[in-house]
Amino acid sequence: MLGNEPFSIMDHFERLDDPRIERAKRHQLLDIIVITLCAVICGADNWVEIAEFGKAREDWFRRFLRLPNGIPSHDTFGRVFAMLDPEQFSACFMDWARSVSELAEGEVVAIDGKTLRGCHDRANGRGALHMVSAWATENRMVLGQTRTEAHSNEITAIPELLRMLELKGCLVTIDAMGCQKEIARQVVQGDADYLLAVKANQGELHENIKDLFACGERSGWDGMAYSHHDQVSKDHGRLERRECWVITDPEELAYVDPQRQWANLGAVARVSYRRDAATDAPTDTRYYICSYPADVATLLAAARSHWNIENGLHWVLDVAFDEDHSRVRTGHADQNLAVIRHLALNLLKQERSAKVGIKAKRKKAGWDFDYLIKVLSQ
Repeated sequence: MLGNEPFSIMDHFERLDDPRIERAKRHQLLDIIVITLCAVICGADNWVEIAEFGKAREDWFRRFLRLPNGIPSHDTFGRVFAMLDPEQFSACFMDWARSVSELAEGEVVAIDGKTLRGCHDRANGRGALHMVSAWATENRMVLGQTRTEAHSNEITAIPELLRMLELKGCLVTIDAMGCQKEIARQVVQGDADYLLAVKANQGELHENIKDLFACGERSGWDGMAYSHHDQVSKDHGRLERRECWVITDPEELAYVDPQRQWANLGAVARVSYRRDAATDAPTDTRYYICSYPADVATLLAAARSHWNIENGLHWVLDVAFDEDHSRVRTGHADQNLAVIRHLALNLLKQERSAKVGIKAKRKKAGWDFDYLIKVLSQ
């Protein structure tokens, strides 16, 4: 690159190994990555669109990039991204994310998976890509991601992702798939805390927690220390009532976990949700374990904020980036392009001068290159 100014973000990708043989390199690797990132920010969703964007804006790119042989073809973009080491590429992304994010004490980091449904290849027996991501709910950023071949393999992918992240002082929230003793222990060993949803996959634990709260209700909570918080809000024209009960008494926790198998278990909680609270709408009840004796309002807020990963990340990737319809699937291209989308989304989320949605920001960046530079400078 000729200069870092608006592409200083690429400093974190300079250590990326180029998988091409020397005599086949007609285009510089960082040039290819820069053009791809800019094109994706500006609305391109596949290699043809990325190459066409580069050709349309070649004069602008030459202000910052060398481009010794012009803009690469769409085949070159696809071939290079298919060859790049996805673990190294993701590590470069996480290195950048760490440099720009300041995780406050107690920040809720939600971990959840998403399937990219369109990138399956049935003819070659290859299933759709499933990515497990870590989402900082306050910063509204992807902190990192890792690949797994299926939703059921999240149990093995989550520990791998946790090893790559620095989450000291954070509260890690994971749905029932990640409610595993080793995962809880790993979070605590990383000087973080956990809030894990508990369902039937943890049969004895789930039943013990249900019995504990049922016993409390039957006895009118006589002799049982507990906290309760009730919250009613109106959103999108409907009422929603949320109630949370938390028990932190060590004797009661010993009933839930008599063998002390859950690291630093400090609280159990029951959270009930009911929409249109003034009616007889059904109640959704969920149970949680937490590694510290959180106050009831904090725990309810954390349980609710976990689902921000669905609305703030997964839904946006599908609606604003059309990710579910992406047919990129050769080699490692699907995983590496998913990381580029995460990078683009982070940059667009952090740019707050335009009071519009992500899809509109992508169009604005394509129309106004001063705005694109502002996005890249986050």
